[in-house]
Amino acid sequence: MLKGSDNRVEELKALGWSAEDLRKYEELWEYRQRWGAINLELEDRVFLRQAEAALPKRAAHGKGGGRKTIQEKSHYRWLSAQLEAMRSSPVEAGLENGRTGAWPIVLEEELRALAYYQPVLGLPDTLKAKALIPARERWVEAAAVSGETLSFDFPAALEAIRQSGTPSWKSLRSEAAENPLSYPVLDAEAVASFRATVRQEVLALTRSTFPSLAETSKPEPPDDWQPSS
Repeated sequence: MLKGSDNRVEELKALGWSAEDLRKYEELWEYRQRWGAINLELEDRVFLRQAEAALPKRAAHGKGGGRKTIQEKSHYRWLSAQLEAMRSSPVEAGLENGRTGAWPIVLEEELRALAYYQPVLGLPDTLKAKALIPARERWVEAAAVSGETLSFDFPAALEAIRQSGTPSWKSLRSEAAENPLSYPVLDAEAVASFRATVRQEVLALTRSTFPSLAETSKPEPPDDWQPSS
């Protein structure tokens, strides 16, 4: 596999590889991307070669022909999976009269910003994306001040996502979160104001955080802009 390409853990999963081997493959692949294969133990280099030998050959493309869309990138899929877990949860299903969780709003705005600005989402971007973890906690804590706080099992949702997606995906929440299961809910009247505030901060953080957007001159999207389905 060429340095700088995306890993192919989903293809190995389809080939029947175990969750343990998938996790090992992705961790070794990410380590090699950052530090190089020379720093790996011999048995780990052999494991990677065996994994890549098992993968089907990719068809040759012209320059840029095999480029992934933003929706296919691991970071985007990770956020989407977290959002879907919340939307399909009993806690969201039980909300009425326009009430909604603050967490889904935050993730919707992150995904919107990514779809609009189209960062590369390679290793430099995803490493810097960790800066959004405390920002998410801050936004949601602000929502909790004026709304009701319910409970959402983030660890259980993450484990379900790992089983059906990528084993090495990390938690959405900060390990230092004071209330790791807190799930603030907003009344219909508060949703628009909260979304507007989060939207502006997410757009600014996306532009300033991701290295691949350092030289972007793209203006902010109109308020009614939404990603194409």
